[in-house]
Amino acid sequence: MTDTALSARPGPARSGSARPRSSKPNGQWKIDGTEPLNGNEVWKQEDGGLSVRERIETIYAKGGFDSIDPTDLHGRFRWWGLYTQRKPGIDGGKTATLEPEELEDRYFMMRVRIDGGALTTEQLRVIGGISRDFARGSADITDRQNIQLHWVEIENVPEIWRRLEAVGLRTTEACGDVPRVILGSPVAGISADEIIDPTPQIREIADRYIGDESFANLPRKYKTAITGHPSQDVVHEINDFALIGVVHPELGPGYDLWVGGGLSTSAHLAVRLGTFVEPSRAAEVWVGVTSIFRDYGYRRLRNRARLKYLVADWGAEKFRQVLETEYLSAPLPDGPAAEKPTTPGDHVGVHAQKDGRFYVGATPTVGRVSGDVLLKLADLIEAHGSQRLRTTPHQKVVVLDVEESRVESLVAGLEELGLYANPSPWRRSTIACTGIEFCKLAIVDTKDTATAAIAELEKRVPANELLKPLTLHVNGCPNSCARIQTADIGLKGQLLPDGNGGQTPGFQVHLGGGLASETREEAGTGRTVRGLKVTAEDLPDYVERVTRRFLADRADENQSFAEWALAAEEEALQ
Repeated sequence: MTDTALSARPGPARSGSARPRSSKPNGQWKIDGTEPLNGNEVWKQEDGGLSVRERIETIYAKGGFDSIDPTDLHGRFRWWGLYTQRKPGIDGGKTATLEPEELEDRYFMMRVRIDGGALTTEQLRVIGGISRDFARGSADITDRQNIQLHWVEIENVPEIWRRLEAVGLRTTEACGDVPRVILGSPVAGISADEIIDPTPQIREIADRYIGDESFANLPRKYKTAITGHPSQDVVHEINDFALIGVVHPELGPGYDLWVGGGLSTSAHLAVRLGTFVEPSRAAEVWVGVTSIFRDYGYRRLRNRARLKYLVADWGAEKFRQVLETEYLSAPLPDGPAAEKPTTPGDHVGVHAQKDGRFYVGATPTVGRVSGDVLLKLADLIEAHGSQRLRTTPHQKVVVLDVEESRVESLVAGLEELGLYANPSPWRRSTIACTGIEFCKLAIVDTKDTATAAIAELEKRVPANELLKPLTLHVNGCPNSCARIQTADIGLKGQLLPDGNGGQTPGFQVHLGGGLASETREEAGTGRTVRGLKVTAEDLPDYVERVTRRFLADRADENQSFAEWALAAEEEALQ
């Protein structure tokens, strides 16, 4: 594999790859040229996002918030994991009517990038210390395995970077039009039933290409997921690039390649290319797919600047052809599809490792923790003989390398910290995005609303009645950071009439979605029912009502909620 094949830098369109230019070019570099067609593309070409770090360290951290150039603030800062957070007290009705500078506070959300979710207790302790010292104790575990901090001031960013980088962490390209964090199996390298350990492939991609200028100006964000676990635990169907562990009958363990997934306001599930990717070629294939997005991705309209639209227009056959003929050193062999998962992919509970020790998966409530919890968690893990943990794409934590004799004590200690290895079905399966508390795009509260709903539902529909968790995903706006289209019950935040001429926080309801799991063969985005909306106040009542209707009407105990909801009459779903 040559350096040329790996870099795959943009160049003139090859023979046969061009098409007649439309009256309105899409901004595809290999077809339309690289002339910027909107304001975002202009400033990205004038001065890339990675360059702003020097200004943060030498100018803005010294001059304070008022010294920040507006284009840097609302654009390039994202390349270093920084967004201004929402100013407190601005109601959701103003989200769409105010300008960003009217919504934003003088504080930042900072996203700590954690590729593969892999952390040491030393790293966890550093994040906890940063939260305590610079972020008012805030910390949220996201559904992309990152940890987000809030209330960060620009003056403290250089010191935060110094502390993070001293222990091998970074915020590089945690946001922006770049390759975001690489999702990885939380049990990579330790699970007894793992097909292949993806850790070497995740590290190679992250170490070689994150922060590389070749991929620092993509049309928009680009999401990667890699797993070798049969539970398919990285939500691969909603990522731009994903590798899923399979065994080729002749070539042995490797990966099945998926491309073009993404949710937001227009959900597209990823498609299989039908290829087999040997571990030694994983980085080359990632570079190839990423380069296609860079060179052929649509740049003129921001709402079309995701790989999912290119894949939808080209189809799997053409995408594979372009990948193999223009970007790879050799074609890829055909490969088998992964089998249906037989175990949950959230890894909650106590499980045996391949070395005889155990890993323990625990859930915080909707991903919310704190700096103090992270510091105490690091101490707890070390007191039980381990120095490793993982975050998960389901807002969970997994503690690795625990001797059997220490498992019970660890589980008890985790629960004291609000991390449950034996959670109720509701606490286990509910996730929520940041919401109006900090996010400038949000319309309604999510974290507190979901937390209150969990407490009510635990009392109203206890575990002995529900038996299996129903996924409940709560999102503060239409952008689906909490994956509402792929939940049993997905809630999209919006304002609803309050009956008195005003508005009240509420949600549009999505039902019957889900990703490939032990309860369904393949991913699906569920359904909406016309007019089916619920206020935040009535949320527990609605979820209880639809859950009890499911329990009463299902064909048998093996029928899943999604199967029932997709077939049920609309009346049953109200």
